[in-house]
Amino acid sequence: MEVKTRFAPSPTGALHIGGIRTALYEYLVAKKNQGTFSLRIEDSDRARLVEGSVEDIVQTLEWLGLDFEGEPVLQSKRVDIYKEHAKKLVEKGSAYEQDGAIYFKTKKTGKTSIVDLVGNRKIEFDNSTQDDFVILKSDGYPTYHLAHVVDDRLMETNPVIRGAEWISSIPKHLMLFEAFGWEVPRYAHLPIILGPDKSKLSKRHGAKPVSEFKKDGFLPEAILNYMALLGWTPPSGKEILSLGEMAEEFDLKGVNLANPVFDIAKLEWMNGEYIRRMSDEQLTEKLQEFLVDHPNKDKIAPSVPIIKDRIKKLADFIPLTDFLWESPEYDIAQFEKLNIKNKKEALEKILEQLRTMNKPWNTEIFEKTFRELAEEEGIKAGDMFQLIRVAVSGQLVTPPLFESIRILGEEEVVSRIEKAMGLW
Repeated sequence: MEVKTRFAPSPTGALHIGGIRTALYEYLVAKKNQGTFSLRIEDSDRARLVEGSVEDIVQTLEWLGLDFEGEPVLQSKRVDIYKEHAKKLVEKGSAYEQDGAIYFKTKKTGKTSIVDLVGNRKIEFDNSTQDDFVILKSDGYPTYHLAHVVDDRLMETNPVIRGAEWISSIPKHLMLFEAFGWEVPRYAHLPIILGPDKSKLSKRHGAKPVSEFKKDGFLPEAILNYMALLGWTPPSGKEILSLGEMAEEFDLKGVNLANPVFDIAKLEWMNGEYIRRMSDEQLTEKLQEFLVDHPNKDKIAPSVPIIKDRIKKLADFIPLTDFLWESPEYDIAQFEKLNIKNKKEALEKILEQLRTMNKPWNTEIFEKTFRELAEEEGIKAGDMFQLIRVAVSGQLVTPPLFESIRILGEEEVVSRIEKAMGLW
């Protein structure tokens, strides 16, 4: 049997990070089995359609590298197919028309069950609990249940992989398959992703549309790697895996039944790991692509080695390095945090030393000079270097001080310290 999977989001807004795990697992199952992975847009509920959603879904999957076969299947373009199938059920006596809508006639006796691929568990329902339900609305559009079943049959989807929130729909869908005389596909229901407080994942947990993670400077490889591990542990035990390695190792049987917890801090950590594994040249290129409108993007390269270990996402680069491109707007409150009584006098002494140091300034001589000056002035060495840091950058936290000074150049450093002295 050829493995065919599909990602079937509703275009009710930008594609959310939580949906990526479903798409990824569907993609991995298809790739591992040399099958096909398709995209189906479930847009039959026209009242909930949000303009631009389809484009966002397609662009997001492309950015992540989850390539789907052919063109997206749009349910709104297939209404005649659903009408035809609803009519067949009426003719069979499995459905009936009432108030302009078509209802499916559910079985009221016996049980409906499947063995789910996740956890190899039997899921069973008493048919007596199932009411008749609408399959074709009075406006001529199908409900989710009819369109879902018809499309999975016509697209030959097997297995059907979806979120656990659809478990309650199992009886409806199996009864529809049986009413049409179709073979029931295998099903896999993925546990629901939770926030750290164990409630359903939402924006307050740091979750948001994937497009926003992209704007924040998260890498697609890191997002996929992190989402893959939400409820699945690779047999190899590796924590950092490429998409190809995931496809080799992934198996739905290995998905944990427990609801996984989304941790934005862990995602940031993993993104930082991917950044640190890049060469300086690769990271420079990534930053230049990310900061496409940055006026100084061509000057990024020299700063990459000194920030590489300090950023977790590409957007961190800007606040950390802005002072390298533009003279800072000083805030005296930053200086007040330093444990130095007469800051202006200390800056004057620093300037005297800098003006007498041979150019280009040498790291060892620079450090030795200001450690000695700190001792002479009765200032802790750490406070002395922090004063230089704030005078040069306007910030208490920067990349390594001397490496930053080397990028700025001797004249610019002297100019900034002179400017800083004007605060008093």
